[in-house]
Amino acid sequence: MLYSLIVPVYNRPDEIEDLLSCLVKQTYKDFEIVIVESGSTIPSDEVIAKYKDQLSIQHYMYKNAGQGFSRNFGMSKAKGDYFVILDSDILLDTDYLENLNRSLSENYLDQFGGPDRAHSSFSPLQKAIDFIMTSGLTTGGIRGNKKHVGKFHPRSFNMGFSREVYEKTQGFKYPYFGEDIELSRRILSLGFNSGLIPEAYVYHKRKKKLAHYYKQMFFFGRARIQIFKLFPDTLKLTHFFPTCFTLYYTGLIPLAIICPTWAGYAAIPLALYTSLIFKGALRTHQSLKVGLLAIPALFTQMTGYGLGFLKDFVRRVIFGMGSHIDNKKE
Repeated sequence: MLYSLIVPVYNRPDEIEDLLSCLVKQTYKDFEIVIVESGSTIPSDEVIAKYKDQLSIQHYMYKNAGQGFSRNFGMSKAKGDYFVILDSDILLDTDYLENLNRSLSENYLDQFGGPDRAHSSFSPLQKAIDFIMTSGLTTGGIRGNKKHVGKFHPRSFNMGFSREVYEKTQGFKYPYFGEDIELSRRILSLGFNSGLIPEAYVYHKRKKKLAHYYKQMFFFGRARIQIFKLFPDTLKLTHFFPTCFTLYYTGLIPLAIICPTWAGYAAIPLALYTSLIFKGALRTHQSLKVGLLAIPALFTQMTGYGLGFLKDFVRRVIFGMGSHIDNKKE
């Protein structure tokens, strides 16, 4: 089976080089790469030229239309039987495609998703953020600890589907804001199956600065409300946790001024929770520094996601503003 790897990129030739250096070592060779420069002002031409003789690469310059539409453009040019959507900021083991092909040969899926991990070369902060992003102690994402079937919804940093699925759906309907969840649900609504392939994992680079991580989480919080507007059944109590956490810990500040004793009692759950986060990150990465950094990473995730979620919950759900999907990326 021929796989088409669809990779949108914006001003990140260094990441494309890291990704291509992984792809050239793949043990499974029946694949092509479609790189779509989504409005880049720092193109990846020179990097790609170094790999042209070793890999089958299609490289296109495209308008800055968002990752969803850039992926659609790439798929319209792809030749494969199966499309694999990858972010530019990932690394792969040499057997990624081998594992994917073996799994699909044994148990075919119209749509698949794969988990993400932290690579040993990542910085302590990136590892800490990865722990917060994937841990069951937080609102972690795919953890890859079991095979999900039925209504599994892949995420676009590592997802794929057949050409038939693409031809029926025409790909992503929106450029931003949960475009991957919308597409995966639409795929399922058409009768296709979906599942997680734990062996098809990627190493997902995290943000190098907490400020950048905050902006990403704020965006994700807003995206959750956008998905709710499309699919009301998707909003769960767990999605309110980051907002409640943020209101809880910020509320401790005025309480400490008014009544320090009660603030001390109220802070006990927070102390226990952050202790669990520290111990979990320490155990996972065997690094005191990663364990310590996991605490500010936790507060950054919860505050960013919580405030983004709260902003659009108030604006779009309570006051009913913006009845249509807002695809402007702020």
